[in-house]
Amino acid sequence: MTIREIKAKSILRKHKKIDSWFLSAYGMNLYRGCTHNCIYCDGRSEGYYVDGEFGEDVVVKVNAIEILNRELNPKRKRIPFKRSYMMPGGGVGDSYQPIEEKYQLTRKALKLLYGYNFPVHMLTKSTLILRDIDILKRINEKNRTIVSFSFSSVDDDISAIFEPGVPSPTERLKTLAVFKHEGIACGMFLLPVIPFITDTPELIEAAVRKASEVGIDFIIFGGMTLKAGKQKDYFFDLLKNHYPERITEYQMIYAGDKWGQASGEYYNSINLTFNRIAKKYRMPTRMPPALYKDIVSENDLVVVILEHMDYLLKLEGKKSPYGFAAYSISQLKEPLSAMKEELRKIKGVGRTTEVIIREILETGSSGYYEKMLMG
Repeated sequence: MTIREIKAKSILRKHKKIDSWFLSAYGMNLYRGCTHNCIYCDGRSEGYYVDGEFGEDVVVKVNAIEILNRELNPKRKRIPFKRSYMMPGGGVGDSYQPIEEKYQLTRKALKLLYGYNFPVHMLTKSTLILRDIDILKRINEKNRTIVSFSFSSVDDDISAIFEPGVPSPTERLKTLAVFKHEGIACGMFLLPVIPFITDTPELIEAAVRKASEVGIDFIIFGGMTLKAGKQKDYFFDLLKNHYPERITEYQMIYAGDKWGQASGEYYNSINLTFNRIAKKYRMPTRMPPALYKDIVSENDLVVVILEHMDYLLKLEGKKSPYGFAAYSISQLKEPLSAMKEELRKIKGVGRTTEVIIREILETGSSGYYEKMLMG
């Protein structure tokens, strides 16, 4: 492993609109690169511009806390922060990868976020997060903390092949149980499931069942992308060694999409399987409103719920009018409560969507949505 220390110019990244998967409007990469070395990670692809050998070389932003402290200070901001969860982590490096033990940038960032009064959503594969249970509990008492772990399956043997640098799924589930015991909301990101290997009904159900046993609050599910170039080549090298009989199937579903997407038919198939199993266990497939409705602004609350409804309908293979309405609302400058008599003028908002928006503004949720969420 090669570690390179650099001075960063900025740390905090503002999203164009609130992310309805993570309920965050801001993210940060304290490290670039990740020695967890998950074989399927799309952080390996050229588009992320990670220097060196992904999985072995890591860049540490040694002045990250100094910069972040300046960026979080409300006295230095002309425009207030959007209300949302903060996520100390990103797509090109797990916040709790092994070098965090030495540099402790994530722990220091959490202390800053506590001091500046932000709720936090952590997503990791590492049980090192237990080290910070003290500060995460304090954040939860003051605002709210969500701890989420990502999985490709709950099979320890398969994980050892595809996720060589991380604790086993069994250890990750035990860690989630500890946080649940401490009263902290927990999520499972069952993604990416690995085509023809961890996307079977049996393995998906095993993951949902074990999550339910732990008391996990929601599961976010998704398939795998495989971008041409470094990511695809690296992944195929492993397939040749461990699953050579699957290569032809991969070539059929990954036909050169620019973003590395598999075929729509494949994603529809696994989504329908997951949806059926999640309903069996009454497991929410998006973060429930109780975890964020008192945190985000009214417009973002409506955007998130409409995007969730859009996802849930499409998960069942149905058409949805809600995605476009959510996007239109995300572009508004004024609060929806000031537009109650003009909601139908918003692009994509029809009669049914108007009724749902009014209910969300009045109650913080939607009965129709809650029913969809719980199956």
